[in-house]
Amino acid sequence: MYIAFTCICLFGVAIMIKATLIQVREGPRLREMAKELHTRFDTLLAERGNIYTEDGTLLSSSIPEFEVHIDFSVIDSSLFAKNIDSLSLCVSRLFGDQSAEQYKEEFIQAYNENNQYYLLGRKLKYSQYEALRSFPVFNKGKGLGGFIADSREKRITPYNILGYRTIGVFRDSNISGLEAAYNDDLEGENGRRVVQKSSGNLWIPVDGSEVDPKNGRDIVTTLDINVQDVAEHALMSILEKYKCQYGTCIVMEVKTGKIRTLVNLGRQPDSTYWEDFNYAMIPTEPGSTFKVVTLLSLLNDKYINVDNTVDAEGGAIRFGNRVMKDSHLGLHLMPIWKAYAESSNAAMAKLAWTYYKDQPAKYVNHLVQLHLDRPTGIDLPGERNTVVVKPGSPSWGSTTLPWMATGYGVLISPLHTCMVYNAVANNGNMMKPYLVSSIKEYGKEVQKFEPTTIEQIGTPDVVAQLQKCMRAVVTEGTAKGIESPFYTMAGKTGTAQVADKGIRYTDGVYQGSFVGFIPAENPKYTICVVIRTKPHSAAYYGGAIAAPVFRMVADKIFSENMGAWSAPLDSLARNGTGIMPAKAATARSYDVMLSAIGKHSPAHPDYMNTLMKMTTDSNRHVTIQPEKIYRNIVPDVTGMGLKDAVYLLENNGLNVEVQGKGRVKVQSITPGTKITKGQNITLQLS
Repeated sequence: MYIAFTCICLFGVAIMIKATLIQVREGPRLREMAKELHTRFDTLLAERGNIYTEDGTLLSSSIPEFEVHIDFSVIDSSLFAKNIDSLSLCVSRLFGDQSAEQYKEEFIQAYNENNQYYLLGRKLKYSQYEALRSFPVFNKGKGLGGFIADSREKRITPYNILGYRTIGVFRDSNISGLEAAYNDDLEGENGRRVVQKSSGNLWIPVDGSEVDPKNGRDIVTTLDINVQDVAEHALMSILEKYKCQYGTCIVMEVKTGKIRTLVNLGRQPDSTYWEDFNYAMIPTEPGSTFKVVTLLSLLNDKYINVDNTVDAEGGAIRFGNRVMKDSHLGLHLMPIWKAYAESSNAAMAKLAWTYYKDQPAKYVNHLVQLHLDRPTGIDLPGERNTVVVKPGSPSWGSTTLPWMATGYGVLISPLHTCMVYNAVANNGNMMKPYLVSSIKEYGKEVQKFEPTTIEQIGTPDVVAQLQKCMRAVVTEGTAKGIESPFYTMAGKTGTAQVADKGIRYTDGVYQGSFVGFIPAENPKYTICVVIRTKPHSAAYYGGAIAAPVFRMVADKIFSENMGAWSAPLDSLARNGTGIMPAKAATARSYDVMLSAIGKHSPAHPDYMNTLMKMTTDSNRHVTIQPEKIYRNIVPDVTGMGLKDAVYLLENNGLNVEVQGKGRVKVQSITPGTKITKGQNITLQLS
């Protein structure tokens, strides 16, 4: 008895000790676990900021997407039986993928199986979500109607391919472009709230527990969507015509370094083109556009004046065991500016060899001073390192200098090339390129980015000589075919054989480029176009494939008077017919025209890019209204710009073929003809 009693007492003491230990040591953890079974923290997602242009055009935004499930286990049988027919009919009409009978069968089966998480739809729009919430049964909510909706944000770019690589993408596993560069500003800060479990397995927010999310800030870019659009179409037209591998076009504002346009198009396996890679930031051998660096070095060191002469020796000069040749032989004694305009490899290599063969490091130092040995620092991820070979390195050889002087043996990106030419246009001031002008929070500017000068590349006299050479390229050199009668331009063509990424020089792949500025006398914009051809392409010279893109983009900039410069007063009279018929145009065009003559434009802001018609009444009041376009009838597009004409015709199901450039002069199908879907129509441009 004593032994049994003692054991019972000891057992009781052990229980008390264990209870005390649990209470003291494990109590907090267990209480927290119990609390988690009845309360939890829910994350309140912050709304990601938008990306705009400086004129307020939306480039990227977030819209809600919904995934809807149904918990049939909580729906009352009488409620379900009474409304199943009407519910099935409503869902069928909303989605249109199945009949009401099919939906009814699925719902009855899910109800009989007591399905607690039946998937009704994924990636639903907000309008579809709102409609579902109002349907019979579902309008009872989650507790009685079993309606469970999970929302998530979907990032959209309203202009689709336009600037797609620059703006970037935002997904859980993939983020790029400006979306990545400014992610910290765009994403904001998530909030949270405490929710408590109640009867019916529902989680109810606890009043006063919410910490509101802080929405992301908005990014204002320097991009101009109108010029971006023209640059994309112009580049696309050349890429498709010659089946090129890829191309890029950059438009930079001379005085500030703002990037107004950045187009990158690569050929896809199905032969279409897409903004798949940022080719503007990929270093390659630049070819003849690099000659400006050689010329700048010689001028800064006061070795030459562009009016001095150089003998190209027929366009073929031997350096060591290699011969430097011009693409067109036959050039001999000529001024240096002429050699530059004719893009003579032999002449430029001879100048570099003559003055730097005994001091090559002096030449390479000029490249370093121009920041060509490092990334530009543009506010965009993915910029790669350049390659500038230096004397004494294993890669430096006896013929490196003359070949480097003509753009071979050095790797720089198109953005670097654009930056150098922009410095020439900007009277020697090299500007840092940038893509974001400001950051806004709830409409208020919280950070502004100012233009940054990073280098003075030469004296006014040196820059003036370079500008003279570049002007000669267009007036009498390798790009004289793109000269405009309405405004002046200056620049340089470039053609380089490609040997990288498994490609050999013998494969016949070329990189054609043109970089220049407009207008030549007071530059506003620098434009750089670089295109890589397919192997053994019929057209590969920079003047043939890149210069036309430059001209098309320059025409767009000039026509919109973006640079606020004037054409010669008699240019229209000299080059026009003297007849100026009224044609349908966008509201923006009418706005520009009326503003120019001091008149108020009555066009509504929403119609700036819509085809309009201007009329006047008996009191001479001007009215601008949307032009009527009749479906299935071929419209009259003569006199229109290519963009508007193609938009109208393709929207009516016609396949458009284009000949020439400018505005539509002749269309192959008579206006008013009934349209046959898939029919071809040819537009001849003036």
